[in-house]
Amino acid sequence: MRTIDSLDVKGRRVLVRADLNVPLDGDTITDDGRIRASVPTITALAGRGARVIVCAHLGRPKGKVAPEFSLAPVAARLGELLGRPVKFASDVVGDSARSTAEGLADGEVALLENLRFEPGEESKDDEVRGAFAGELAELAELYVGDGFGAVHRKHASVYDVPKLLPHAAGGLIVAEVEVLKKLTEEPARPYVVVLGGAKVSDKLGVIANLLGKVDRLVIGGGMAYTFLKAQGYEVGNSLLQEDQLDQVRGFIAEADKRGVELVLPVDVLAATGFAEDAEHEAVDATAIPADREGLDIGPKSRELFAGKLADAATVFWNGPMGVIEFDAFSGGTRAVAESLIAADAFSVVGGGDSAAAVRKLGLPEDGFSHISTGGGASLEYLEGKTLPGLAALED
Repeated sequence: MRTIDSLDVKGRRVLVRADLNVPLDGDTITDDGRIRASVPTITALAGRGARVIVCAHLGRPKGKVAPEFSLAPVAARLGELLGRPVKFASDVVGDSARSTAEGLADGEVALLENLRFEPGEESKDDEVRGAFAGELAELAELYVGDGFGAVHRKHASVYDVPKLLPHAAGGLIVAEVEVLKKLTEEPARPYVVVLGGAKVSDKLGVIANLLGKVDRLVIGGGMAYTFLKAQGYEVGNSLLQEDQLDQVRGFIAEADKRGVELVLPVDVLAATGFAEDAEHEAVDATAIPADREGLDIGPKSRELFAGKLADAATVFWNGPMGVIEFDAFSGGTRAVAESLIAADAFSVVGGGDSAAAVRKLGLPEDGFSHISTGGGASLEYLEGKTLPGLAALED
């Protein structure tokens, strides 16, 4: 992939596809991590005299204008982080977008309204999507892809626009790909992958692909209960994907065949219900009461997992160990994160809920080698899939 250093940007309009999909509480941004991650590329381009037009999505408005998904609060926060005003276009490819783009001076930055307000952005119809991409491309002379969190989507701004303009990868995408290559091409060993989150089905592909690459696979979170059930244990009211039991049994057998150490929780916090204040106690993972549900890994599991991370040379972690939204059930996730910080390993936090958990728990981000901005994109890369946004930048 070409980098932005290969582009002559001075005095030219550069469309930057960023990932600014941040959580909002009304107009308040509750986690600006993705905005901060986009700042270096935007700053570099503006510093070289580019007329920067940033485009991004927020939420799932499904091709319709929805005020609650407006990027206006993001424009304000981006301006604060850049230390310069960010002009905001009230539409994506309409009059406001065109006049805003045309009115930019060298070094100035603008942000377009939410790409997903336009049905063409996510359309499965190549012609519809291509037509919208054409309108978007008309706003600029060059294209920079820097929204790693969206590169696994075949969307107009990610996949089609690079075909229409001279293009390059921004610094964030370059950094993400370099990290992922370290995880897939001769990683330092022992190589440990820690997977959590709610559903086994979300991680099927990555487990299947990584079984041939890792030394140790640590499973926590809601997905652990399907693994425990597959081994014949009672899981009570815990999250369970019964339709995945055969698949999981296959993974367990394959891990054993390949000599991959599979590490499951040995105890869990079993609660009377799904609530912050639910009564709970630590019980053996093999003896969860039928009327309770596991909401976090227990103290013995935290110690076990920490031990399995202590000697690691490479670690990839994706997915919380418990219900991180509830403080009472966030201790397992904290324990894993702190063990990663303590380990002398190349440690990668796989974006999404894991990255949000690090910030929610107030842990130092520089305690990890890399915190990805794209959970889904990272997982699909580790599955060995071709990511449309990366393929478009490689052309």
